[in-house]
Amino acid sequence: MSHPVPSGVPAGRPAPSAVPAGRPVPLGRRSVTVLLLTSLVGVTAFGWPLLASTKSALVGHATDAPWLFALLLPLLLAVVIAQISEGRTAGGGAPGLDAKSVALLGVLAAAGAALRPLGAGTAGLEPMFFLMVLSGRVLGPGFGFVLGSLSMFASALLTGGVGPWLPFQMLAMGWVCLGAGLLPGAARLRGRPELWLLAGYGALASVLYGTIMNLQGWPYIAGLSGSISFVPGDPLPANLVRFAAYCLTTSLGWDLPRAALTVVLCLTLGTAVLRALRRATRRAAFDAPVAFRPPESRPPGG
Repeated sequence: MSHPVPSGVPAGRPAPSAVPAGRPVPLGRRSVTVLLLTSLVGVTAFGWPLLASTKSALVGHATDAPWLFALLLPLLLAVVIAQISEGRTAGGGAPGLDAKSVALLGVLAAAGAALRPLGAGTAGLEPMFFLMVLSGRVLGPGFGFVLGSLSMFASALLTGGVGPWLPFQMLAMGWVCLGAGLLPGAARLRGRPELWLLAGYGALASVLYGTIMNLQGWPYIAGLSGSISFVPGDPLPANLVRFAAYCLTTSLGWDLPRAALTVVLCLTLGTAVLRALRRATRRAAFDAPVAFRPPESRPPGG
């Protein structure tokens, strides 16, 4: 028995999708669950020293980072598997992550890894941030989280930056891209308003990234003055005040140039990059479930 195909769809051509534009790799329930679990693990890894008692022996992340890395990689793989398993429903629902999406993920991760060394070590300038923000915007939060994490991993391999900080960098950049994918107006907002939205988010994310990464190392730095040093066992509000002072006096000079560069690149190159990313998703037809017409029946002797 032949299966019905929407009228106006030529034989052998994909049928149109019911998925709204702007979300070629949308999130399903499995992906949301795994992302929440991954984020919970990340928040715990970043924040547990703030809740440690006075008797706790804080020896840095050199001991717990390998465990976090070993846990993070399967969780990232679980996000990919969850989106693959949430593939197209019989009714033409939300598409999952397919081979074309994985290929695009690899290309963008390689591009992000190649961009990072161009500014790393120079006043905090990191041009990869604007690409991560724009990619997360176009391709969605789940795709963005995996992209940000893999880009950091690839750049660490490229630059020799593998260390206890790497899993924390992967988590933080994953959150940056995830947030870009959650920004409003993905299907409708275009032009200068969208660029300003992305530039503003990119500036905020650049500063928050540096702040979160400070939290990874600050509790273990010795030799700081008492006004900015971490005190194990002190009340959380007191340590947070010291942490704010630490960020203002140490890393803000790196975070602000990163934010400024991200804003400039979003406003100057954003239109071209967004257009290229959206053209790639259209040509790849991520959201086009395939439905074929049966062969045309011919009259006898025809």
